[in-house]
This record gives sequence, structure tokens and C-alpha cells, in this order.
Amino acid sequence: MQVTVDVGGRPGLDCRGFCSFCYFKGVKRVEPSGCRRCSPYKKGCDYCLREVIEIEPGYKPLDQLIFEVSQKSVSTTPEMITIKGNGDISCYPHLLNLVRTVSNGSVPVFLDYTSGKGFTKEDDADLLIDAGVQRISFSIFSTNPNLRREYVNDKHPEIVLRNFKTFCERSELYAMIVLIPGVNDGLELEKTCRDLQDMGAKGLMLMSFANSREQGLIFGNEPVMPDVTPYGVQDIRRIATKISENYDMRIIGTPLWDPLTGAPFALAHHKKELRRLPAIEKSATIITSSVAYSLLSSIFKELGDEVNVVATEKEIGNLITLQDFEKLALKNVKERVIIPGMVLAHDRDIYRALRRDGKRRLVFRGPDELTVVSERSIYNTLEEVLETEIEAFTGLIAQINDLGSIIPEFYAGKKQIQEGCLSREHFYSHSSSRDRAVQASENERIELIV
Repeated sequence: MQVTVDVGGRPGLDCRGFCSFCYFKGVKRVEPSGCRRCSPYKKGCDYCLREVIEIEPGYKPLDQLIFEVSQKSVSTTPEMITIKGNGDISCYPHLLNLVRTVSNGSVPVFLDYTSGKGFTKEDDADLLIDAGVQRISFSIFSTNPNLRREYVNDKHPEIVLRNFKTFCERSELYAMIVLIPGVNDGLELEKTCRDLQDMGAKGLMLMSFANSREQGLIFGNEPVMPDVTPYGVQDIRRIATKISENYDMRIIGTPLWDPLTGAPFALAHHKKELRRLPAIEKSATIITSSVAYSLLSSIFKELGDEVNVVATEKEIGNLITLQDFEKLALKNVKERVIIPGMVLAHDRDIYRALRRDGKRRLVFRGPDELTVVSERSIYNTLEEVLETEIEAFTGLIAQINDLGSIIPEFYAGKKQIQEGCLSREHFYSHSSSRDRAVQASENERIELIV
């Protein structure tokens, strides 16, 4: 069992100032978008009013965080405790005491995302590691202190980089780089990669810079950097693949590509595993993001013709908003529709947007997570990623079979089998639109129940 505790904080305020590329920079008042947690007749809840834009009153008190961990750990000792925050956890004033208390000298601690701007003493990393930190994800941007000073708003980059080196040497450090064309790419990226490998970093996440609404800026604050055209998803994939071939570290590109596992949607690259999935017995349309479209389409084409996939312009499925549904062409959208579970729109508005052509469609939210996003797959093996996806797709197919449209020829075939009530040696039944042979012994009487 793993326990996660959120220290809170506010982007830009509890991180010693916005980074130049921060996707929260420029966010002002945001109207609630609606989400799956809203009541049926009211748009706006605590999640889409506060949590989505990470509005907090500040950092949580130390006592409250210790109590949260103890409540979550009441029945057993956690395998790991993850500490995260909305600001920058290195800036949390009680971080060392929190780590010492929750680790208690035995439970490993994972610091999940920091830019390191709160590390102001050269022994900060040593103290945290001695207290129990064993893993950390660190947004480094570049090992060039001048670039960190200019773009990360780091007031003392040399001290931060020395602490970064200590984390590399004494813990599992996974570096993160938001890649900005003409700034920290090219020769600068090559130098940073060499430095990371020499220091002993376990992995590197190359992250696409979001600068438009399609890339995920949904708060009306685009572009964050007006004169920058970000790398596209395929560019990030190409760069991540090349670096992976040249360095010993685990390298991933996000949002699309983990060269080791094929995540996200590793099943699209390991299609033999699709045999483990249940048959699809009903028809539906899946609406997804532009990045996931080709991968999801590839998977469902292998499973038959019952489910088609339609893409919005948004690159990230859980950042799809009402505007994306309103712009979506409805020609190929069937009467039963499944959308990403956490899309940021109210159900009532989604129904209206997907029925604007006069067709009365039924819309259902699917699983919150259908795959392992690449920035998480860096901690997983291929087997772990595939098991997660098999479980998620099994649940999705069960939902399709429960809620999808009936396929007339499929159920006609089943009806004939029921009426015949087969009872001899071999018989064939349609368990989906794909034929599957089922055997029965001479003494068995088989009755199929639809």
C-alpha cells in the first residue's frame, strides 16, 4: 500500500514565483467548467471550482499532514509515502520535519515534483535523504545555471544544482525537462543529458511545452510564451527515442511516448496481449483526444468493428472541455457514446452539445484512467504497464457491453442458438462479431443465456 499526502500551496505564490513556461501563469478568475463530480442540476463543485486550478489557502499545517498520513496508514505500514503539492514542495517550510515524522526511519518517502527553488542550503538534500527520502522527481529544465535563473526564476541556481547532484548520487532521481525550442534544446539538451548521466540520475522525462488551448491551456491564459512555437508530440517522441538510444538512463517523452514500454496505450504496440480482453458484444463510439486517437483506433480495430473512435482537437483527454464537444463533427458519432471520465464539462451541457444535430445520443463517462501516462510509466516495467491497461480496458469493454447499442445480427445469431439448444460434441456460437469455437462433451447440454 502506498500513501499520498498533499501539502497544498498555490502556483506562483508558494513556489517563489512562476517559471516562464508555467501553464498557470496568467490565470485569473476562472468560471467552473463542470465535471463528473458536479450534481446533475448544478455546474460547479469543489473539484472544478478549486482543485482543477489548484486554488488553496496556502500550505497545510504540519499537524494536519501528519494526521492525514496516520489516518491513511491506520491498518498497515505503507510501502511508500508520496509527498506532493500545488506549489513547490521544496518551498514547504516544514518539509524536513514532515519527512522525518512520516518516514520514522523506516518508510521510504517519494517527493513527487519539485523545481528545487526552495533548496537554499547546500546540505538540504543530504538532510532530506537521511530523513527518509529515497525517490524524487525534479524539474531541472537545464543544468546551465544561467538558463535556470532566467526561465525557472531560480534565485540561487548553483546551490540548487549542488543539491540536485546529491539527490542523484544518494537517491533515485528522475529529472524533468520542459523542452522549449531555441532555449534548452539542441546542444544545451545534450549537455544536460551528459550531466544527468554523469551525476547518476535514474531517468529523464522530456515534457512538451503547452502554449495553446489544444495543448491543454483551458483557463484563457494562452499563449504563456507568445513568441514560442512548441515542439509537437511527434517531435518529442523523436527526441526522446534518440536520447534513449544514446544514454543509459530511462527516457520518456510526454504526453506520448515511453520507448521502453510503449505507454501510453502500450497495447497498441503489444497486440498479442489483446487476446486477454473480453469480447465486445455491443456498439458504441469512444470520443478521445487527438494524441490518443490513433492508438485507441488501432486497438479497437483489432477487436472488431463494433466500436469506432472519434478525436477532438484537445491533446489530453481529461482536459477536454465543452468547447471541444461543441466543435466536434457528429457524422460518425453513434447513438451510444463513451467519453473520458474526467473531461471538464457538465453532463447536461455535454448531452446538449452531442445532440445538436437532432440525434438523441446517450453519453456515458468512461474510466478515469485507461492507460499509464508516460510520466508515470517511467517508474513501471512493461509487465506492470500492460497489466494496468488490461484491467482498464476490461472495465471499459464491460461498460460497452452493458450500455452500448444492440447489434441486430449478433443477437439474432444468439437467439437461433438458444432456440436450438445445442447438445452434441461441437458447436459454434457468436460470442462477439468474431466467431469463436466452443466445445462441449457428448453428455453436456449447453444453454446460452443472453
